[in-house]
Formats: sequence, structure tokens, C-alpha cells
Amino acid sequence: MIGLISATAAGAAARDRLAAAWPDRTRVYEGPVQDAVRTAFAQCEQLVCFLATGAVVRLVAPLLSGKTEDPGVVCVDEGGRFAVSLLGGHAGGANELAREVGDLLGAEPVVTTATDAVDLAGLDTLGLPVEGDVAGVSRALLDGEAVALRAEVAWPLPPLPVAEEGSYTIRLTDRLVAAAERQAVLRPPTLVVGVGASKGAPVEEVLGLVEDALRDAGLSVASVAELATVDAKAEEAGIVEAARRLGVPLVTYCAEELAGVDVPNPSDAPLAAVGTPSVAEAAALVGGGELLVPKRKSAASPAMATCAVVRRPGRGRLAVVGLGPGARDLLTPRAKAELRRASVLVGLDQYVDQIRDLLRPGTRILESGLGAEEERARTAVEEARTGQAVALIGSGDAGVYAMASPALAEASDDIDVIGVPGVTAALAAGAILGAPLGHDHVSISLSDLHTPWEVIERRVRAAAEADIVVTFYNPRSRGRDWQLPKALGILAEHRTPRTPVGVVRNASRPDESSRLTTLGALDPATVDMMTVVTVGNTATRDIAGRMVTPRGYRWQSAQEGSE
Repeated sequence: MIGLISATAAGAAARDRLAAAWPDRTRVYEGPVQDAVRTAFAQCEQLVCFLATGAVVRLVAPLLSGKTEDPGVVCVDEGGRFAVSLLGGHAGGANELAREVGDLLGAEPVVTTATDAVDLAGLDTLGLPVEGDVAGVSRALLDGEAVALRAEVAWPLPPLPVAEEGSYTIRLTDRLVAAAERQAVLRPPTLVVGVGASKGAPVEEVLGLVEDALRDAGLSVASVAELATVDAKAEEAGIVEAARRLGVPLVTYCAEELAGVDVPNPSDAPLAAVGTPSVAEAAALVGGGELLVPKRKSAASPAMATCAVVRRPGRGRLAVVGLGPGARDLLTPRAKAELRRASVLVGLDQYVDQIRDLLRPGTRILESGLGAEEERARTAVEEARTGQAVALIGSGDAGVYAMASPALAEASDDIDVIGVPGVTAALAAGAILGAPLGHDHVSISLSDLHTPWEVIERRVRAAAEADIVVTFYNPRSRGRDWQLPKALGILAEHRTPRTPVGVVRNASRPDESSRLTTLGALDPATVDMMTVVTVGNTATRDIAGRMVTPRGYRWQSAQEGSE
């Protein structure tokens, strides 16, 4: 919950805007400011104070406990010009909150955390437990000193400016090791602990068994991702409480699924009790991985709990990102976040140039020229399979005549694939022209490099006969100058010469141009590969110089009847 505190009418107005925008995330604290801050500080994960920073410093100073316990605090000035991350920039989430508040109120976020200020991913912001000389290693990264990454397990990390060798080290491991001097240890959640228990098994026995098994195998409890068991034990108090104390989810599987998992130590006892010859080993192994600790019983007599530990391989992450039509303000926030998250970027060189300034230091860029779509898709998938966080970029929407199709054709279920939608050229052109896509519409590429012309012509003819608005992609190039006239001729068989046609070149880019013409007047020679051509249907009209397709024919009939 975010506590909101103000002292003046102007502050209250901005406070109320936040409260209205985030009704489920915020709580307004009224009354004397000192009392409001003290109460909110104790009750909330974050605070937004519409007060001077000096006043907030004096108010919260007596309340501070520690970096990991204190809430994040953001201050907004009386004029609403700045949102200052004052306390808990990373641990309390104040840096991100300042950006969110700034976006909502039109204020400039002020973030002074060193790593954020120079756009480095802070080691304590990666979502992984981190130990050791975090401050020293972070300082070395900031100072440009050589910092080596020792990855003992594969795990997708954001970009970090690391080297092969260095006097400082980031160690990525699930082993039970102490951080050496000048070393920070990151704990990826690679371990799955399968657990079985008799009815009424005490939590101390379950938890003690898990901790002993991990310690004896030299594994860190901080790398446990989940406890897993059979669904018949989903409500077993000892298992449920053990998961809660470990701070991990409890995942359950049906007996039939567990019975199908090949395990080294099956038993008749669980088969008779819950319908599967293995609970602990099977539940740990159901998602695949390396069995590090075979089934082990607790030391109690009689033993009421069993466990097994599996290391699941780190899954690479492939984000297929649509960059939109070219304008920076049409690049979505989600796309920006994925670009900043990726340690490897794969894309066409001219698209890389569009967003190079958004990439974090340390991002590895794999760029190539025109005509290498399949190669780029294979490269992106191969990089993801090594456990990297990869972004594969394309213009417009990556799923529309772009990189998503070849990438997903290459990808199997051994990596995570995330699709990030983008504004397509058809949508960008449509917004410039007016509302040409107000009713049913279709996009057709006239490039026959990948699709036989016979197929393209059949699709154009179907759209013509169905009276659907058509947007033509790749309409004309130096080597393909006859396809657009042919397609327009097919549409002319079903639409009058007065049918509105919109022509937009380089939509949303600095050299954007557009014009509204008609099917009879359009000169195909004025069109090139940077252009999209939108041909209206029989209801499309030129209204005040804008191309408009009504949402329904009844509306159009009513309009005509009133003329």
C-alpha cells in the first residue's frame, strides 16, 4: 500500500489525483502531518509526501530502521514539478515509484541512486538474493573497473558491463558458498525441493529435513524456487507452513502425473497412500532437471517426511519486441522495459540505430542488414538457449510481417518467449488519414519474395469481393513495379473510381508525408516500399479531407438519406 500525505491545498489536489488513479494501491492519511507520516511509515510499503524534502527528512529520521526494512519515500514539491526519490530507492522501490508518479502528474522524476543515475542495473534490483560486497562491486561497476562474471548456472540477467577477468567478481551460483573479498554473490532460484509427508507431520520436521538436505549437499536455501508435492498434500499443515517460512510457493501435481515420472527410488508406501510410487523425487523432477539430492527421510522415528532436491536449468528469455512505426513516443513503455532488460539485442541495423540510446551499458548487440530475417531469428533463439535475456526487435508490431513468426518457428519449449506488441504501420497510417479502418479491414503484403503472386492475387480478389478496406504493405519497389497496379485493378472491378485511397509514407517519422486521393486517380509510380496504401470500401468517404469508414452500413444509409 502507498500512503499519501499532504499539508496544503495544492498538495491535496495532486494527492487526490494519485488516489483516483490508483484506488487499490493508495491510502490517504489525514490529520496533523507528523502523525500522518508516522502512521503511514508503520503501515505502508511506500509513501508519497506532498511536502518539502527537508520537512520529510526531519519527520522520517526518527523512524528509520534499516535499508531493507524502511518503506520507499517519494517527495513531490508544491508546484508538482518534481518527484524526488528520497528514501529506499532500490529496496523500497522509491526510484520506480518516482517515475510512475512523474508520469501521472507530469513531474520530473529525480533519482540520485548512483547506478540508476548512470543507467546501470543495480545488483539489488535484479530480483535475486545478493550477498557479499555489494557496495564495493557496484562501485567498481560505476567507476568502470573490470568486474568479472562467474556464472556457475545459466540464468537470464540484465546487461552488466562485465569482463572476462577483474579484481572484482559477481558470482552467480546456487552453491552454499561465502562471498570472497571483493565479490558479490547472486542466488538464482534454480532449486526445486520435492516434499512428501505423513498426515500431521510437524513443520519443524519438514523444514529441518529440507534445510539439512540442502546444507549437506552444499546448496543455498536462498536458491530454492519452490516446494513441490502431490495435490493430496496441498493442505498438509507442515508442508504449507514450511513453504511459508522459506518464502517460496507450494506447487502441487496430481498423482497420475507424478506416477509417470521416472525416479530412482520408487516405493510402495506412497503408491498405497496417495496413488503414486514417488512423491518427493517425482514432484521435484516433474519439470525436468538434475537430481542433486535423491529421496531422503527425516531423522525422526518414525520418519514423517521425505524430500529430494533438483536443479532445474535456467530458462533463457526471448522477448520479441515491436518498435512501432518509428516515432519514439509510439514506442510502448513495455517495449522500452524489455529493451533495458535484455543483455543481448538482435535486430536489423537500422532498427538498432533507432533505439541504441535506450540500451543499458553492457548490452551485447548483434545486428545485421536487410534480408537476414531467418538468420536473426535463429541467432536470437540460440542466444536464449544459452540462458540469456534476449530482445529480438522489429518495426511496427513484431507479429505483423516481422520477426515473431520466424522466431517462434525456431523456438521450442526450452525457452520463455514474450511477445511485446507495437503500433503497426497500418494503424499509424490510419491515424494520419482519419479513420479508414473503422469497419472490417485487412492487411495484404504485395511482396512476392515469400508468397507466390497467385496466392496474393487470390487474397486481393477475396477482399475486393467482400468489400473490405485493404491496406497494402510492401506495395512497390524498383524490381516489383507491376503488383500494385494489378491489385488496384482487381479492387476497381468492385469499387468505383471515386473510392478514397490514402497514401502514407514514413508514417510518424520526421519525413512523413500523406495524401488522400481516389482509386481512379492514384498513380502507382508515386508509391515506394516506405509507403502503405489504404483503399477504402464502398462505404468509405472523404469527409473534410479525412478518410472515414463508418462503423456500420446502417449509419451510412441514414447519412445519405438525410442529404
